[in-house]
Amino acid sequence: MRVNLFPCVIAAAVSALLAYGLFTLCKTNGQEALLAIGGFVCMFVTLAVGVAVRFDQGRTSANTAVLGWLFFIVMLISHAIFAFVHFATPGYVIVNGILLLLFVGVTYGVAKAKQ
Repeated sequence: MRVNLFPCVIAAAVSALLAYGLFTLCKTNGQEALLAIGGFVCMFVTLAVGVAVRFDQGRTSANTAVLGWLFFIVMLISHAIFAFVHFATPGYVIVNGILLLLFVGVTYGVAKAKQ
């Protein structure tokens, strides 16, 4: 597994801009920072895997890239919903935590298959 630095920096910048957008759009008073930090972490992890992580096997790289982009879109939609709806902290943490752990687990399974 190789992580390309420049695409990873770009993924961090895009995620930071999206997190700032979530911060400004958040309708739940007092939860703006949680939504922005959680959004940055979730979107950075998925986007970095989608654009910056490569494996020795071409299939594994392609599968993890598609998986990263798919979960990036899911995370973006999830955070957009939370930005426009009043939410409680436990619900946000549980929903996005399960999504992120599901992404990490499936990505690990794809990487271990070595195809």
